[in-house]
Parts: sequence; structure tokens; C-alpha cells
Amino acid sequence: MQNLPQNKKIILFDGVCNLCDTAVQFIHKRDTKDIFRFASLQSKMGQDIIQYLGVAATAPDSIILYEPGIAYYYKSQAALRIAKELRGLQIPALIFSIFPSSWMDYGYTFIAKNRYRWYGQKASCELANPELKAKFID
Repeated sequence: MQNLPQNKKIILFDGVCNLCDTAVQFIHKRDTKDIFRFASLQSKMGQDIIQYLGVAATAPDSIILYEPGIAYYYKSQAALRIAKELRGLQIPALIFSIFPSSWMDYGYTFIAKNRYRWYGQKASCELANPELKAKFID
């Protein structure tokens, strides 16, 4: 896949989900090593990456972590891998990683299915913060 930033991990997220938007801002503030770039699942780049990876059509209910040339992860495995890279979350991520993936995915899926009802959604992905906007790929 071309036009991707070198040596960066890409987080694909639901751009209309308020919970997902909050998660992106949370990750951005704690990404002190500048590891991550972002793309909404609804964007052209997000759709191109999903198609390139061959991810199932049900993926939009999940965050996807794409490490170009290496692998991709979704649901709880993506969340744990992201958390392991963030300041202050390495130990909680390590603790949660001892649980079976099926248990973690069950909890992840429960939250994902209810996220719009609990947190709401917006018409489109909006980026007010210029510093965060610079970390988005098109």
C-alpha cells in the first residue's frame, strides 16, 4: 500500500462515533513517541486500507490497528497493542493481556454495539485541533 507514512502505525476508527473520537484524542495526548497516525473508517484512505487488508464488512464496529508491512489487529487486540505504546497504560495493558482474547473481544463487542446509544454519534468526522489534524492521513 503506497502513500502511507513510514514507520508509523495506523489507527482506523469510526469517524462518526463520539466514543471513538474521544479515544483518538486520548491516544493523541499520550502518544509521546509519535507512533500513531489516524484515518476514519469512512474516509477514502480508511476504505482503501480495509480493502487492501481484506477486512470483513463488519469491521466498522471495531478499531483497527494497521502496522504496514507487518500485520493488522482489531477489536481488543488492537486496543491492547495501542495501549502498550501509550504513556501510563503499559501496565494495565499487560494485565488485561493475560485474559483470553475471546473474553476481551466479548467485552469489546458489547461496548461497540452500544456505543452510539451510550455516547451518541455525529454527522461526520470533525477535526478542530490542528495538531491532531496533522496526524490524519488522507
